[in-house]
Amino acid sequence: MIRSFGWNEFLILLRATEWTILLSLISFAGGGALGFVVALARTAQHKTLRWIAVAYIELMQATPVLMVLFLVFYGLGLFGFDIPPLIAASIALIVYCAAFLGDIWRGCIEAIPKQQWEASEALAFSRWQQLRYVVLPQAAKISLPPTVGFLVQVVKTTSIASIIGMVELTQAGRFVNNATFQPIKVFSAVALIYFVLCYPLSLWAQALERKMNAGRRA
Repeated sequence: MIRSFGWNEFLILLRATEWTILLSLISFAGGGALGFVVALARTAQHKTLRWIAVAYIELMQATPVLMVLFLVFYGLGLFGFDIPPLIAASIALIVYCAAFLGDIWRGCIEAIPKQQWEASEALAFSRWQQLRYVVLPQAAKISLPPTVGFLVQVVKTTSIASIIGMVELTQAGRFVNNATFQPIKVFSAVALIYFVLCYPLSLWAQALERKMNAGRRA
């Protein structure tokens, strides 16, 4: 018997949304930690570190995230590692997010005027002290709008986890559609949930950007 799309089916989508949110948070937090290291390496004084960071960023940005997911999930499986879909998706998205966040934060660090570096150097600050007390606090403010904006992309990108069987929002939508054969209703509900997740973040990013621009004009 074919079920009709109703409240119970919508609750299934909402429960799957919890996994989408969890995967988004894991990916963003892990990617942020690794991306911070990448940003520091990209702006380091040592040429070797800069080249390693550049190579990593270019490779990840030129590779579809879906391919990264396949390499993690199926590639490690060839070596006998039975990785759950959540772990595989988390690893793939962390690696993906780190490249983009590292590049975003690299730009924010380099946006700090050269005079700030020279002034802190005149005070006999070490490189780490320059970053900690002078550069990074200013760069953090600049980075807020693009970082929040990228979080929207992370939430939407989690849908690729459905390819390897993780039951997040998109995969749950497919299951519900197979049971109800009402794709318009089902995927409209899925799109609405994604909208509710992403639109407030987009508004927040825009508000931060306007605030930053107003602060510069002042």
